[in-house]
Amino acid sequence: MKRAALAVVSALALTSALTACSGGEDTPADAPTTPRAKQITPAQRLAKAIVTEGDLPGYNVDEPEAQYAFAKSADEVTVDKPGCAPLAHVMNQLPLGTPQADVTRSAGAGYGKESTYITLAAYEPASEAESVLAGLAKAVAQCGGGFTAKAGKNTTAYDSVTAEKGTGAGTGTGTVAFRSTTTFRGITHTLHTEAARYGDLVAVYFSVNGFAIADSRLPSDAKMSENVVRAQDSKLAQ
Repeated sequence: MKRAALAVVSALALTSALTACSGGEDTPADAPTTPRAKQITPAQRLAKAIVTEGDLPGYNVDEPEAQYAFAKSADEVTVDKPGCAPLAHVMNQLPLGTPQADVTRSAGAGYGKESTYITLAAYEPASEAESVLAGLAKAVAQCGGGFTAKAGKNTTAYDSVTAEKGTGAGTGTGTVAFRSTTTFRGITHTLHTEAARYGDLVAVYFSVNGFAIADSRLPSDAKMSENVVRAQDSKLAQ
């Protein structure tokens, strides 16, 4: 589920050579033609900031497969309660609002265990990052009774949404954390989501036990991994 980001290409500044006249002879003046440093794009910045397996020993860190995505973009998602759309987005690895770029990775500790999805998004101006996080907090407060999200042939009903403290493992500002429940084949599963702002970046973590949901024999409670949050936080805090 890789969404292409708009790339910003910097132009090279060219300087012209100057000449000075001395003793009746034309002598070229010192005029170095040093190109302006190439600016990093938002997508490149996020690619460097997202966690890798080297940051998380014992975890498998991968790019989620597009074929299993709930939706390719936020535009494809509809909800029965419009104010709950931000919740549907963060729980399906879709960025909040309209970022300059975004990237997602999944981090799993092994077969049968929960996986944590990390989505980073860059915003311009930085106030937009603060705004989308405030919108997420508002949605948590408004959607306690649950909601249903649809995208194409995919439908997920969330039974409840409840604000919670979160892991406390990150240093970002304006943290929003909540748990939600969903029922599949008569079995209830608890999911956890945490989000925080780092200046003009927003990091979203979503924890789910996909194996337990697919198995449909026992309920699951996919606790948020402090290791994952701490590892991503350390890269964003640099």
